Parts: sequence; structure tokens; C-alpha cells
Amino acid sequence: MKTDTLFYSLFQTFPNIFFELIGQPETDANSYQFTSIELKQQAFRLDGVFLPLTDKPNQSIYFLEVQFQKDEAFYQRVFAEIFLYLFQYQPINDWRAVVIFPRRSLEPNEPRPYRLLLNSPLVQRVYLNELAEVAETSIGVGIVQLIVESENTASIKARQLIEQAKQQFTDALTQQEIIEFIETVVIYKFPRLSREEVEAMLGLDAIRNTKVFQEAFEEGSEQGREQGREQGRAEGRAEGREEGKLEGKLEAIPEFLKLGLSLEQIAKALKLEIDVVRQAAEKLSS
Repeated sequence: MKTDTLFYSLFQTFPNIFFELIGQPETDANSYQFTSIELKQQAFRLDGVFLPLTDKPNQSIYFLEVQFQKDEAFYQRVFAEIFLYLFQYQPINDWRAVVIFPRRSLEPNEPRPYRLLLNSPLVQRVYLNELAEVAETSIGVGIVQLIVESENTASIKARQLIEQAKQQFTDALTQQEIIEFIETVVIYKFPRLSREEVEAMLGLDAIRNTKVFQEAFEEGSEQGREQGREQGRAEGRAEGREEGKLEGKLEAIPEFLKLGLSLEQIAKALKLEIDVVRQAAEKLSS
């Protein structure tokens, strides 16, 4: 299972979950941009970085690392990445490192040169299997735990989270975003199942016929159409109107993907060539 990809997608879509996970106010997410950074000269890539949106030193940079296998050189590599970043970018902010393990047994031994750092407030370690009590009330932490849930109980946990999302969130788009991410996690955990089989297992085939889902679908579609109309009016020419229509359709593709539609379904709904939809989806994933 591509856990790095899942965690990156999770925190990019719902950055508030990261701050909830480390015991900070969820509203802190409004002051940060989450990204992945490749460091020059060395074959290093940081799993994820929460960068403050403003150049204020009182907001710390958060370096995120997700480790799902035993690696005795893990901490040496993490600190090499962090200090290389600090050298290359020379930020004015303080920094914190957050490391996520599925369980304590996968954490490597503490290398002696880094013990002071590892036992300081600069480093926070999160063990997902020890968050059961928090996951009972927090849907965000529950989704994080779903990633490491066993196959035997994953579908039950996923259905519970879907029901929790339906009860806690009244906004149609937010509710659907969360449900679609839960579905994505289950698809990763059961690669042998088709999307249709996963939908049936989670009861999503019925949910997608509900009024909430239809409202979310229509809202995303209307946003894309309105952007297309605005661009067409601004151009004031037939060519501009056509370009505006196309742009509007392209802007609607991310919303359709979040709702779980296949590329073929999106192409049919927007009356676009499948290759155009595929290229737009690939740009989003990159």
C-alpha cells in the first residue's frame, strides 16, 4: 500500500488533521501551506513540510516524516534532510519534526549523536495504534488510523467513519470529500477489488443516490461552468467563449474526481475527449 501517497494526499486535502494529530489547534492549518520539497545536490526528498504562509518567526516550520518499515538509518537521514533544508533555504522560523509510526516496534534505536535532539521538544513522535481513545471522537484521527487498520476490520471501521462524517458535517462538499478519501484508503487496502465492489462493501452505491451527494455533484459542476462563462464574457469573442467553456470544464474535473467518478464518466458528463480528462487528472496528481 502506498502509505506515503495516502498521507500526503490526506494532509494536503485536510491539513487540520495534522495539527489535531500533534495536539495543536486545528485552526493553525489556516496559516500554513503543505508541500513536498526536493533538496538539491542530494537524493533527499522530505515527505512533507508545513510552511508558514507569512514570514513570522513565531510560527514554526513542521517537517513531516511517515515511516512504516524498520530502518536503523532512518533518524540519520531525517536530520540530514532537515539540516540540508535549513542550509539551502535559510528560513527565519523555528522548526519542529513530526514522525509518524504505525507502532513503536518499528521505531529504530536512537543513534547516540542525535539523542539530545530526539528527546527535545523539537521532535514529536506519533504512534498510530496508540490513538484509539482520540479516534473515538475525532474523525480525522480515525481516518489516519484506518490507513493502518487490518484488512479484517478495515471495512467495518470505514463504514463507521462514513456514518460519522454524515452526522458531523452538514456541508455537502466537505462531507463528500471525507467520504471519498475514506473510499480511497479502502481501495488501497483491497487492490484486488474493483471500485464497484468497494462501493458495495461500504454502502456507497446507496449514498451516491442521496440528495447530499447530488448537491455536491451539482455544486462542483456549476462552479466549473460559471468560471467558464466568466472567462468567455471577458474575452468577448467566439474564440474566447469556447476557451472559457473548456476552461470551465477543466476546472470542474477536480470536483468530479473527489466525488469518485471515473475518467470515462467525467469525459461523458463534460463532453470531453478521454485523453483531455486524463491529462488534466495527471497534472493534478503531479
